[in-house]
Amino acid sequence: METNKTDNYEEMGNRFARCYQKHGGNSILVLLGFYKGQYHRFLISTFFFVIKHSPSLFTSLLIANVINGVLKGGEAGRRAILLNVGIWLFLLAIHLPANWVYSMYKNRVIRRTEAGLRGALVKKLQELSIPYHTEMQSGRLQSKIIRDVEAVETLSEQLFVNLMNISISLLITLSITAVKNRIILLFFVLVAPVASVTVIAFRSRIRGENRAFRREMEETSARVMEMVELVPVTRAHALEKTEIERIRVQLDETAEKGYRLDMIQSHFGAVSWCVFQMFQAFCLAFSGYMALRGMIQVGDITFYQNSFTQVVNQFTGVINLLPILTKGLESISSIGEVLGSDDVERNEGKQEIDRLEGNYSFKNVKFAYRDSEESVLDGINLDVKAGETIALVGESGSGKTTMLNLLIGFIAPLDGRLFIDGRDINDINLRSYRRFISVVPQTPILFTGTIRDNITYGMEHVTDEEVMKAVEAANLKSVIARLPKGLDTMIEEHGANLSGGQRQRISIARAIIRDPKVIILDEATSALDTISEKEIQDALDGLIKGRTTFIVAHRLSTVRDADRILVLDKGKIREEGSYRELMDLKGEFYEMERLQMALR
Repeated sequence: METNKTDNYEEMGNRFARCYQKHGGNSILVLLGFYKGQYHRFLISTFFFVIKHSPSLFTSLLIANVINGVLKGGEAGRRAILLNVGIWLFLLAIHLPANWVYSMYKNRVIRRTEAGLRGALVKKLQELSIPYHTEMQSGRLQSKIIRDVEAVETLSEQLFVNLMNISISLLITLSITAVKNRIILLFFVLVAPVASVTVIAFRSRIRGENRAFRREMEETSARVMEMVELVPVTRAHALEKTEIERIRVQLDETAEKGYRLDMIQSHFGAVSWCVFQMFQAFCLAFSGYMALRGMIQVGDITFYQNSFTQVVNQFTGVINLLPILTKGLESISSIGEVLGSDDVERNEGKQEIDRLEGNYSFKNVKFAYRDSEESVLDGINLDVKAGETIALVGESGSGKTTMLNLLIGFIAPLDGRLFIDGRDINDINLRSYRRFISVVPQTPILFTGTIRDNITYGMEHVTDEEVMKAVEAANLKSVIARLPKGLDTMIEEHGANLSGGQRQRISIARAIIRDPKVIILDEATSALDTISEKEIQDALDGLIKGRTTFIVAHRLSTVRDADRILVLDKGKIREEGSYRELMDLKGEFYEMERLQMALR
């Protein structure tokens, strides 16, 4: 069942992306593309909407017929009363079942597409490059998945259901009026140009204010998420008032943008209401005058007045939809920024890897980040044999993390080539390649769940024996033994109920259980105290045997046993050799080690 849902989201995501790329400048066509293949359900829903609303659609006509029958009197009057009341009761009887069918079709389609759209966004976010995620604040992405999809759902209901229903109600009302009196129909039709002028007068202002408010809401979402992350730092430095003031300024700006949007929408609604009420008064005078002249029956005054009310209400409904439509169309553009992005990792058609030895070769590799003129890596040449342990040291900004990102495949060389087992990384299906590597980041990343779930993340059919081996290898056994529920102990958000060292050991156990061919350690022991560091180092020494390993470290004592140490500076390899060779060289590495030893 899960697989089917994933496939469905993938199909939806691809369809949505194609639709946005094809009709990116027309949000209505993009929205229609979201619902492709489900239009018949909307038509069925609309049909039953007409049936369920038939009592209100025909009430004025039935009342008018009864009044005219009463005025006629006699047997004809009695028949008119019984017939019209009978029809009314029949229409009321079918209201409930028709409403149920209408709601079932409408809500099923909209909710299914809403879930599909969110699923497509989640899938797309998993495909987008790491640089894209680095540049885009997570709060903005969250706003697109939650708030913008909700706005599109509201737009869908208004556009596909209410707007269609308004059109049908107008059609029926005007058709009945046309049959009874075409002069009155002409008066009704005059409402359309007035409604159009009112919409045109306010449309651009409402669209502009909606766009400004949407962007401000995204900024607020990003700021609030940032504030939550900074709570420990804020509290530790007694900066609560400073942070409150910083967020207050943002909230005030958002409130001001929202206020401006509310005021233009309120003024828009008031103007349109006054205009239509004036027309309704004119309609009453006009139909009353025609009755005095004997051009229509007295009961028809009620029918025409109620019919005109119906027409006015439908046109008012269309006008009131404008703010909702504008907001929804703006949200489609916002979602399209993600779905239409081409900054994705492309693996289709590339060579699958079913075996990894762990040989790497950098050939004059260069890399620079966007909007930066300086190269982070500048002509890296390096050959790594399978089973070697390579340590990367150097000051912050020297290019260590960038090299790791190249090895993982998060980024690609801008110039030069990187070979893995003799194959260019650009020709490899990176998903298949990453099955054979394990990464232990500097900051352990844990999710809310049990310790067991975090260790076996993404793996199926893992035995307790395999889990315990990973626990022992990561020196977690004593920690697990002290916890009330052992491996089934729940981890709070970001691992708040564990120490930094415990979180890092879980992260290391996650890497160990995958039995990788290549291990990437990015400051893996930096969060540990001296004793824990020694225990983890012993575990890692056993783990890395026979495996290609890349280690980034600031504590130079942790890389003494590396086969080779690379000293990076400004994107270049300044020194290369074993620990003893570099110490004997008395160069940059020697000075770094001497300084660290003096500080211990």
